[in-house]
Amino acid sequence: MSEKEYHDERYFIDSDTLSPEALERKHRIETDPSARTNHMEYMKGMEVIKSDIHDKVMGHVDSVDFSKYTARDVKAALERDTCTVEDFKALLSPAAAPFLEQMAQKAKFETSKHFGNTVYFFTPLYIANYCENYCVYCGFNCYNHIKRVQLSLEQVEREMKIIADSGMEEVLILTGESRAKSSVEYIGDACKIAHKYFRMVGVEVYPMNTDEYKYLHECGVDYVTVFQETYDKVRYEQLHLLGHKRVYPYRFDSQERALLGGMRGCGFSALLGLSDFRKDALASALHVYYLQKKYPHAEMSLSCPRLRPIVNNDKINPLDVHERELCQILCAYRIFLPFVGITVSSRESKEFRNGIVKICATKISAGVSTGIGDHESKYKMDSCNPRTTEENAAKAAAQKGEAVPTESANDGEGDEQFEINDSRSFGTMYKDISNEGLQPVLNDYLYV
Repeated sequence: MSEKEYHDERYFIDSDTLSPEALERKHRIETDPSARTNHMEYMKGMEVIKSDIHDKVMGHVDSVDFSKYTARDVKAALERDTCTVEDFKALLSPAAAPFLEQMAQKAKFETSKHFGNTVYFFTPLYIANYCENYCVYCGFNCYNHIKRVQLSLEQVEREMKIIADSGMEEVLILTGESRAKSSVEYIGDACKIAHKYFRMVGVEVYPMNTDEYKYLHECGVDYVTVFQETYDKVRYEQLHLLGHKRVYPYRFDSQERALLGGMRGCGFSALLGLSDFRKDALASALHVYYLQKKYPHAEMSLSCPRLRPIVNNDKINPLDVHERELCQILCAYRIFLPFVGITVSSRESKEFRNGIVKICATKISAGVSTGIGDHESKYKMDSCNPRTTEENAAKAAAQKGEAVPTESANDGEGDEQFEINDSRSFGTMYKDISNEGLQPVLNDYLYV
């Protein structure tokens, strides 16, 4: 697709709260590439590591021609016990579309062999939505007029206690990308709190240097997730117009720096719909593949999110990445990387997630909010919560002669990063997955 075919105009929304000067600057960087910094040059303070991973990954991506693969190539890939890189390319190609059922059967076999019938649960917790980047598709972008909030550490602990009281044992801490409003120390303090309540703690924050990842690991972080968004350098430049996120190579090497900093595992993803989804899927999987070879001790996972509408812009969608294409990618991931965890987020529908966990996905989010500070309303109103309900809490308070809390759950809440598609609570999700004949797992680590 050309830039015009991607309909980039759908991303550009002007806020009437911007000053004339700010609006002029916004329009200039949107329309004039010379007004933007070089997206391949590191900014001051960014660590440069010597790594061969990028060249290995992009060597395949830049040379691939998906149209050359035939039905015969797909059949051969499905018949082999071990999936090669060339086989994986065939499974991502348009020629594989008629073989989706066979791919699903093989993916289900691999998932069952390595993961049984388990499905792991986690919930994301956004603690701040301030951002210094202008990524045109993101609800947190610095030019989007939304309610910005940074939770205090007391509010962070309150949110975490509410989540932990539900029975959840894994949390993913997220922020907008602002070192000024979400410093490394602030994130570290939040992770120390999380370590008191959860057995598994992950972060999805701005890319950091090795020593900063080492610090977060010492604060209790187990794994780091970073979305490259798109591996297409041209599209990356057109979509990330301002801020530290604009620097493509620094973001690409994030997971390796995290591993060098002592993290146990890393998560990878492209945001499907920003560029050629087959190439982005290929790059994401090869990024995992080559890093796994280099760091065999590390736990790797893949996500496969699609674009969703954001606050103030409901025109954003994943274009040509429909559910069949998404299913094809996920099945190809499982066949190529049988040991890797695959996460399917609440961007997808209830029906899709209920189905894909029976085939190839091994991890799902539940009780999700992409806003800031509103987990009380999501968890306290959960009638299916396996451990607690608001009604039970009220009864317990009444029995003790205490007043039932009446504070509004909306106080101090910040706007969301994107619209979710599956809003089921943790309790409802737990029940639904169990009814599908699968085994929900909250944590399977023993710490000694």
